[in-house]
Formats: sequence, structure tokens, C-alpha cells
Amino acid sequence: MGTLPDDATWAVTEFAEAELGDLRRTQRVVELATVLARRPGAALPEACGDRATLKAAYRFFDNAAIDPQNLLDSHVDATLARHATIPLVLAVQDTTELDWTAHPATTGLGPLGHPAHRGLHVHTTLAFTPERVPLGLLAQQVWARDPNDVGKRATRKQRPIAEKESQQWLTSLEAVLAARVECPQTRFVSVGDREADVYDLFALERPAGVDLLIRAAWNRCVTQPEHYVWATVAARPIEATYTVQVPRRGAQPPRTATLGVRWCPLTLCPPGHRKRERLPAVPLWAVQALEEAPPAGTDPIEWLLLTTCAVHTTAEALTRVDWYACRWGVEISQPYYGSRASLSLAAA
Repeated sequence: MGTLPDDATWAVTEFAEAELGDLRRTQRVVELATVLARRPGAALPEACGDRATLKAAYRFFDNAAIDPQNLLDSHVDATLARHATIPLVLAVQDTTELDWTAHPATTGLGPLGHPAHRGLHVHTTLAFTPERVPLGLLAQQVWARDPNDVGKRATRKQRPIAEKESQQWLTSLEAVLAARVECPQTRFVSVGDREADVYDLFALERPAGVDLLIRAAWNRCVTQPEHYVWATVAARPIEATYTVQVPRRGAQPPRTATLGVRWCPLTLCPPGHRKRERLPAVPLWAVQALEEAPPAGTDPIEWLLLTTCAVHTTAEALTRVDWYACRWGVEISQPYYGSRASLSLAAA
């Protein structure tokens, strides 16, 4: 390893402990990671730069003896080591699609959101500091959707969560719980978008030091007099404003948005169709950030956040909104983390 250039130091940190069955394989992955990181947005042939490096990369990815999970484990260990002096980590979850429809000879793919497209799904849990500094992955799940599962949405209420893709959010939280065990001095907040609004996630037992911050998707029943989440929050006055930088979305240019912020405590009632399970009611805090005057032709930003973190003051409410804004970081990083991990999985 001593012959590697200085800019490979980070790759040694991330992958030198990968147990690949042969030290030469470990050295190869360190060298390959160094090469790919120099041009993270490039296709593999372009990133490798020459025929010999590209051939070596293809040989590595085509080696059935290499378990992609061992690569991920080495990186996760390095990520946890960076948590040693950090008091708060935001574990941001997100799912993306890798569309390989243009490569019909590729095997092991499944249907995507568009029924005519095929590829892989990647669910990433990426750790950030509250200042938006990425620390690395805590977990990553990669899978091909079973074609036989398409069209089962109508039966989702009858199936246990372990049989649904919603399980990915609980699996990610389990990785955060494991990180807390390894880093007991660090507080973790698991951050998820509307797909993470899963009752089982809120009801899952968590130790002190692990919290949730989830964007609401469902107007669930609550024990408050207004009976439903949105009405309960809307009954509270706007107490502050929050300014957020909105990245480019399709043809819409980036812009600055001002959001009105209100908050309140509430208690979620268990889903009515699951009474037999005797699920608990879940006390939470709700924080809404709503853009009341968006530009013409632009949909307003609205984040209604459900969190296990206490919200008693304006400063705490604004902090929760600021934490959720970190989610854009994983959306930016997903193409890089997702494509690199899926290359290993598909080859193996």
C-alpha cells in the first residue's frame, strides 16, 4: 500500500480493511476506488482512462469470489470511526432507481416505476453532520423488484410490512440503531421523506439517542380535538419563517423560498385496519414549513414533519426544519453512491 499516491489515502481508509479473501483483491479495490473518485460523474471507461485500467476494473467486478457486502462493511466501519467526536449525526434515507433499460443484455434487473423500464432500486442511508458535511454510508440496500409483485398495491393493507418494500425504512433504522451501539456518544436522527411515513417505523422501539424526523404523507388520525394531522397543525399560528435554497427541478431554475413555520405536539392513533394487533398510540411533535407565496406556475413547498425530537421553542422548530433540508444532500449523492454499489452487486 505504501506505493500508492497521496490522493489514495482516503481509499485506504475506506477499503483497506475489506475482507475479500486475498490481499491482492483488497489492494485492487483501493486502486480502483482511487481512480473512480477522481472522476465520479464519468462512465467507467472514461473514469478509468486507459484500456489496461478498464480491463482490470472489469475483471474485479466480474470476480464472483468478491462479496459486495464486504466492501460496504469496510466503508461503514470507516464512517463510524468518523463519528467519534461528532455529537449529532443525521442519518438521511432515500431511495433511487438505476435505469438500465438501454442495456437489454443485462441480467438480474427488475421493473422500475415506469412499467417499460428495467433496472435496480437502491435505498441509501447517508450520514451527515448538521452542517451538511457528508460522513459516509451507514447502510445501503440494492434490489431488483420482482415482476410478480407489480400491481399488488391494492392488497398492501393485508400484507405484513416484511413482505413490502416499506421494510427498507425499518432496515435502515436498524442500521442506525447498530451505529448507536458502536458510537454511544453520538446522537442519531433518522431522516426520511414521505415514503418513510410508515406507522411501524414510528412504533418501533428505539433506545435513547436515536430519534426520527419523517415527512408526513398520510393525514392520519390523532387523539387531538381536530382528529387529523393536517387540521391539528393548521390550527396553530405561524410562529417563525425559514428561508431555504431550492435546487433546480427540471425546467424550474433554483430559487430562494420563504416558509412559514408552525408546530404542535400530537399523538398518532394506530391504523384502524390493524386493531387486532393492539398497536400503541405514538406521541410525536409536528412541524410544518409552508411556502405561502410561491412564484407563479410553481408548486409551493410544504413540509409537514413528524418527529420524536421535542419541539418546545421557535429555535427547536427551526432546527428540525433545517435538519430535514439536509435531505437534498442524499438526493445529490445518490447517483454516485448508488451506481458504484450496484456495479459490484450486479457483477457478483
